[in-house]
Amino acid sequence: MSTSSAPTGPAQGGARHLGWTLALLALAQLIYALDLNIVFVALPEIGSDLGFPGQTQQLVVSAYVVFAGGFLLFGGRAADLLGRRRMFVLALTVYAVSSLAGGLAGNPGVIITARAIQGIGGALLLPATLSLINTLFDEGPKRNRALAVWGGAGASGLTLGALLGGVLTENFGWPAVFYVNVPLAGLVALAALFVIPRDAPRTERRRFDLPGALSVTGGSTLLVFALVQGPELGWLSGWVVGAFVLAVALLGLFALIETRSADPLLPFRVFRNRNLTGGAAITFIYMATFGVLPYFLTVLLQTVHGYSALETGLAFLVPSLAIATGTQLGERLTTRNGLRPTLIGGFVVGAVGTTALAFGFDADAGYLALLPGLIVSGVGQGVVWTAMWIAAATGTPDHEQGVANGAASTALNLGNAIGLAVFTAIADAGTGGKTGHDLLSATADGEFLVVLLTAAGMLLGLLITLTLRGGRAQPPAAPTTPTEEALAAH
Repeated sequence: MSTSSAPTGPAQGGARHLGWTLALLALAQLIYALDLNIVFVALPEIGSDLGFPGQTQQLVVSAYVVFAGGFLLFGGRAADLLGRRRMFVLALTVYAVSSLAGGLAGNPGVIITARAIQGIGGALLLPATLSLINTLFDEGPKRNRALAVWGGAGASGLTLGALLGGVLTENFGWPAVFYVNVPLAGLVALAALFVIPRDAPRTERRRFDLPGALSVTGGSTLLVFALVQGPELGWLSGWVVGAFVLAVALLGLFALIETRSADPLLPFRVFRNRNLTGGAAITFIYMATFGVLPYFLTVLLQTVHGYSALETGLAFLVPSLAIATGTQLGERLTTRNGLRPTLIGGFVVGAVGTTALAFGFDADAGYLALLPGLIVSGVGQGVVWTAMWIAAATGTPDHEQGVANGAASTALNLGNAIGLAVFTAIADAGTGGKTGHDLLSATADGEFLVVLLTAAGMLLGLLITLTLRGGRAQPPAAPTTPTEEALAAH
């Protein structure tokens, strides 16, 4: 199969053209982030209208998470081989069509299938967007700034998702949370054809590693399925145990295939780049700690304190603004001080803020008790978010940015799935057999413990940060052709 390298002409349109390109990539990230939260608040109405039993409504969320996690590495490599702009447009098209199908769904099977396909679209979109940023913007201050703008758009999308989901559901019904994606994704896909530089002409023949793609996609999907469904079905359920066993077998097969392939889907030598390896590990820790806090905060506000969907969305305004501020601060600190000091500072601030946040997880405490921790933790979270993506992209050659970002994004998704599975089990351990105020108190107490544990996990991220190269990013000196890659591998 043919390959295309980085998009042509970043310099052709000049800084102004790149500014429009960045705006479009940030808008795509806004759409991606928006959809992570927008469906949550509509779940009760979806369940009531389509006949979902309460315990299976989570499948609407799980279907997206499972397939998004399983296809990330595939999406990253596809961006490298088929062209980043092509995959960006394709991903948004898949997103728009599947969103339309979700809004039109008349039964549980259709909406779950639509969400699964939407997850595949998300898996194609995230690495394509990141690799476009990392190839169009030079490593250093320009790329750091671009990633900060992209990260800030993501933080805004999380807030807008909760708010918009509440407004749309209350005024137009649950299908509106799907329909809103259709014009947004469609317009961005269309604009990309005019704004984002074209993919370079295909000059080299590259073979797509189909056995590797099938094995890693199947293994990753089954692994995420087992992690997501374990708390729902039970960890000893035949479905969960079977998925774990088959996932291990497929991922083992993938590793064997990659070591013997002349043109592997994931060249393991990319992990010789210490920043990529450390960055991927940090993204895992990030989502297992910072990334699970919104879930437990939502449970506290809605289940314990009785907030409505709209009130919950409004409550997320403060932390989202803090995170957006942190993303911009992370860019400035990384450019001025380097990756390692910035990440260390972000994790320290995050751990302190999250520890303070834990003391607001009390059945008898109000929102004001949460505010100091939400602000401080949010700033730390934003700093780490920007810096960890800079780390993952540093030192990776342009023609492998897609697969590198796919690997880091896969670590991100797995961190979220594992973190939620572990911490949900811990939080729920003391709630059995309780009702009324006792149940609310036990729920808040379990979450208090979990939030403290996430703060401790952030310190583990700090330790991993010490493995990164301390200096500022150096230009990548990796081979740029398949022949050179083969020589380098030996």
